[in-house]
Amino acid sequence: MFGNSKKKFRAEKVDTLIGPNTQIKGDIYFKGGLHVDGVVKGNVMAENNSNAVLTLSERGRIEGEVRVPHIILNGNIIGDVYASERIELAVQARVNGNVYYNLLEMVMGAEVNGSLVHRQEAAVKNPVKTNTSVGKPDAQSGTLTEIMESMQTGKQT
Repeated sequence: MFGNSKKKFRAEKVDTLIGPNTQIKGDIYFKGGLHVDGVVKGNVMAENNSNAVLTLSERGRIEGEVRVPHIILNGNIIGDVYASERIELAVQARVNGNVYYNLLEMVMGAEVNGSLVHRQEAAVKNPVKTNTSVGKPDAQSGTLTEIMESMQTGKQT
């Protein structure tokens, strides 16, 4: 009753699995659940207006643009990420590109080298530039508190 009522989003069903010894060269279009333990060299796109989920494990890597409503990230992405619903950045998550999101959950240790852009508010006009790991302040981008405050006010640090 008084506990944490916030529900954690988790992928309920995996329709497609890309194993750790698999490398795919080319774009992937999917619906449902996609779990990546291997390497994808191409764009990863979910079907429009779907409830698709991408899970990228700590062993997984994507080199290309990602456009999926729900993303659980614990691996590496080199390219821009568009999460129209929610993105979770776990401890080993590394993104070298911009992250466009509606709802963001980021734990200490996750890293984004690019802009964090909230798609629902004024922050779209003023993306927050980051080149830092969570919990490790960077002289160029400011402390995590300053970054979070600038995201709320729409001002750039």
